[in-house]
Amino acid sequence: MPGDPDSPRATGVAPQALSLAPVAQLERQTVARLRSRLESCDYHVDEVVARLGSPAHTALGRNQSLPGERALDGADDPLATLTRLWLLQRPAPVAAVERALGEVMAPLCAANLLARDGDEIRALVDIRPYDGDDGVRGWIVADLTPGMDGRIDRVADDFVLGVSPASTTLTQLATRNTIGTAFDLGTGCGVQSLHLARHAERVVATDVNQRALVLAGMTLALNEVTNVELRHGSLYEPVADLRFDQVISNPPYVMSPPGAAHLTYREQGLPGDQLVREVVAGAARRLNPGGTAQVLANWAHPVDGDWAERLTTWVSDTGCDLHVVQREVLDPAEYVELWLADAGLQNTPGYRRAYAAWLDHFAAIGVAAVGMGWIFLANSGRAIPEMTVEHWPHPVAQPVGPDIARWPERSRLAHLPEGELLAMHLVVAPDLTQMTTGRPGEPDPQRIELRQHQGLCRVVQCDTALAGAIGACDGELTLGVILDAVARLLDRDPAELRAAVLPEVRDLLRNGMLTVLSKGDDPLEPPIRAERPMAR
Repeated sequence: MPGDPDSPRATGVAPQALSLAPVAQLERQTVARLRSRLESCDYHVDEVVARLGSPAHTALGRNQSLPGERALDGADDPLATLTRLWLLQRPAPVAAVERALGEVMAPLCAANLLARDGDEIRALVDIRPYDGDDGVRGWIVADLTPGMDGRIDRVADDFVLGVSPASTTLTQLATRNTIGTAFDLGTGCGVQSLHLARHAERVVATDVNQRALVLAGMTLALNEVTNVELRHGSLYEPVADLRFDQVISNPPYVMSPPGAAHLTYREQGLPGDQLVREVVAGAARRLNPGGTAQVLANWAHPVDGDWAERLTTWVSDTGCDLHVVQREVLDPAEYVELWLADAGLQNTPGYRRAYAAWLDHFAAIGVAAVGMGWIFLANSGRAIPEMTVEHWPHPVAQPVGPDIARWPERSRLAHLPEGELLAMHLVVAPDLTQMTTGRPGEPDPQRIELRQHQGLCRVVQCDTALAGAIGACDGELTLGVILDAVARLLDRDPAELRAAVLPEVRDLLRNGMLTVLSKGDDPLEPPIRAERPMAR
């Protein structure tokens, strides 16, 4: 998040807006030369982290550059120079920058990416290494990190945020199936499009912020991505009636009061959660058959009414499945304090006035709390769409994208008729473990739990009948045969046991704890490496 809420601020001193110079697009040859220079300097995540060391790199995540400066110890080799210039946001000698960037330094200054002040060069725009999953390895172009070293900064309206915790979360939520078309709504610095471009034949990326499109264009060009089309405009206006196989969005979801000063990257001035509702409903209407959408969002908990039921109405007329995972709930005061701090307004003359206006706005529109989390859509073609809304504040195993990709098919299996379900050969998911607890010496456990170690890491408590059935699911016998055998062992009526266990089996299928192992498939999946952006 921009700014460090724990940094010291002078009481009564208004924050200064970071000056954002107009940025010009670089010529293709200049971008190619810049890319070559960055490569030759080993300006990549692993090399930079190794050079700074873990403590200094961690300090950068807290917006503190001094440990990094000490780690470099005055070095002026190319890697140290670029690290100091962009990651530490410290000026570097002209001669050192010339050695690192060569003939590229002059056009970067002309495009307002760098500025010369006497014998020093300082960065006006951030270029930092990025290392992600699915082979993404390159650089991100965005605006400089505000609040570095305790500065009192207020970002300008057209500020372009770089790789943030929110954008990293979205890359980890996104499915990576090979598809034809994808839509990156609100592309910002272009990080989502970098990932989409690897598994989508064509990507359309949009933003209302023209500056964001310029910097995203540099990000894409620097990483030699050619299958992303950038368009300017709000919501779905730039794509008209186009339909997609995947929609990704980290929209400006902050629910701020109309008329307040807005930051384009986080809020758009629409009342309540109207913008998020339009993003979600619009995505549902533009998904191709089999298409999916992943959206980061905030939503209102109304004073009157059920928040979960309210969210299902957003897509109830689209035919799409909906899965909402609420990760956190904040009361109005907590929510306002979070985003006022994010804007760097703590300990400023207008803080109390802004705080009061925000609380008055929530009271006027009937917001009792704000939910924060993830929204998933799937155009599964089901006659009756599945609507699942859950509160899940527990730890998860990122990336959860592979788990989300299997959600539509798992839901289909969970809805199969009883006869088909009983005829299936089921297997326990490779990440599932069983834990039993009880007093020493007693023959039966007091508690049996099934624990998932991938995705949402669910924990399910089960009885002896369910545990016995799951333990026998190795693909050899049908579920019906297994349940009948368990009924005989427990001396229970087979029909009664099936009626009790089958609903729980359906839930285990839906949640990925049980699966169907097709002939020739390997139940074990290769490990997936999560994104590792340079700390902002």
